[in-house]
Amino acid sequence: MASFLFITDLDNTLVGDDIALQTLNQKLSQHRQEYSTKIVYATGRSLYLYQQIAKEKSLLPPDALITSVGTEIYLNPNERKFDWEWAEILSQGWDRDEICAIASHFSDLVPQPRSEQNAFKVSYYITEQAAAEVLPRLESTLSQHGLQTKLIYSASQDLDILPSRGDKGLAVQFLRQKLEIDAQQTVVCGDSGNDIALFRGEERGIIVGNAKPELRQWYQENQTDYRYFAQAYYANGILEGLQYFNFL
Repeated sequence: MASFLFITDLDNTLVGDDIALQTLNQKLSQHRQEYSTKIVYATGRSLYLYQQIAKEKSLLPPDALITSVGTEIYLNPNERKFDWEWAEILSQGWDRDEICAIASHFSDLVPQPRSEQNAFKVSYYITEQAAAEVLPRLESTLSQHGLQTKLIYSASQDLDILPSRGDKGLAVQFLRQKLEIDAQQTVVCGDSGNDIALFRGEERGIIVGNAKPELRQWYQENQTDYRYFAQAYYANGILEGLQYFNFL
């Protein structure tokens, strides 16, 4: 056994089965004590909504936190130590006001609550039926205005417009290099479309058995020996994957 960097999405990945979560928490807590393994949550939630679920589900305190689909990094979550170096990277080629002005012309886009908006993320709800027609037009319009953006659509309703340099996966790459941990000693876990970016690197990847269709399809088209599709759901799926990769 050796230290590793454990990174997981929360909703419907780590969280979803309370008994399985408790079992996984015990194993991860013990591993962190014995081997100095680091625990990081990479969530689409804002810091505010993360704090809610952390209390509700008694999550282990993380060593770092990636929130808002990779647009915010906190190196010491308890002290809310915001990583301004990451923010500087995201700011390049990003104009939030102009993006909002362009998006306002698309009537199918319904703004998400203010708690889910931040300096580097503009979030909307849009139905799956409307998305197929609207998102290509929106992406083209943003590009024509010289805006460097990335559109992430997941769970058949959530649209996040991010800086081109930002997403969960790029945030993980930045954090992993900052912590000086090899990809081979890093594992990432997810269940939906906004987690696809997590699996684009060479880190070991665990996709839980209850994964959404968009991630299932992506996995089928991008199979490698360092990505594992678990049979079990939620935290049990993570545990299955950690044992498969011999991390536990």
